[in-house]
Amino acid sequence: MRQSSGPPAPMTMGVYSHLVREHLGPIRGPAPTTAGVSARQAPKRREPQDERHPSEDTMHPGTRPDPATTSDRTSPTARPRDVRGFWRVLLAVIAPLPMLAQAVYYLLNPIDGGASFAETVTAYTANQQLLDVLRLAGAVFVVGLPAATFAVIWAARRGAPRLTSFGAFISLLGSFSGIALITGGDPLAYYTVRSGLDVGVMTKLSDDVLENDPVQMVAGLLFIVGIVIGLLLLGLALWRSRVAPAWTGFALAVGGFTHPFLPGHVAQGVGLLVAAAGFAGASYALLRMRNDDFDLPPLRPATSK
Repeated sequence: MRQSSGPPAPMTMGVYSHLVREHLGPIRGPAPTTAGVSARQAPKRREPQDERHPSEDTMHPGTRPDPATTSDRTSPTARPRDVRGFWRVLLAVIAPLPMLAQAVYYLLNPIDGGASFAETVTAYTANQQLLDVLRLAGAVFVVGLPAATFAVIWAARRGAPRLTSFGAFISLLGSFSGIALITGGDPLAYYTVRSGLDVGVMTKLSDDVLENDPVQMVAGLLFIVGIVIGLLLLGLALWRSRVAPAWTGFALAVGGFTHPFLPGHVAQGVGLLVAAAGFAGASYALLRMRNDDFDLPPLRPATSK
């Protein structure tokens, strides 16, 4: 029987496999059938998505994002400036000045308040050096009286809301009516003397025209009621609210109520000094007041969606 010259097949395959592993490394064949089935049944792992903003895709190191492209993201708004302290201190400073200026006006005035227009012109002509001072003091009174009234209102409104409301309405109605509608009196005499106008013509204008004008008459009445009744109620409100010393409320009430009835311009000037001390009570209350008690804090500006 013929014998084969080579080694048996299994031995030949074993030697071949040994040479392949030695030179090429281990042979990695396909995974077993069971592993392949498991790999096919296992869910695929989801790759994380890139959620960067579009403006960041082309951004290079050291560059800043464009505000136009990042406006849709959260952008904190700056807190508005709180100016409550400014208004509170401003009202406190203004409060006593109008009555103080009007007291100076009456004390320096060379003639009583109830004098006729012709007598006033004569007195102003003899004391022209006082006219500019009187004009300035009168301007401070007229311009500052509404703000001073608001100072008392703001100081007393929480402690005596009803009384303050009544006094505020009467006082402010009289102040605004007098400021806007009254055109005669001492200012007309001042212009007559300063501009050298005809005294006879201006006297006729004052006595025959302005004093008989219904609007002037109503405005004058409202102004007197605002000073007498309005300041009386506000003084009582300031006293009742207990935000200032009690004597300041009484000073405001008495100074305003008695002003038109005192004899002579000197006594009337002293009465207005008493009223100015009453207004100083509002200044005292405002300076001691916290901003949160004075007004609400400022709001942040609304952002558009």
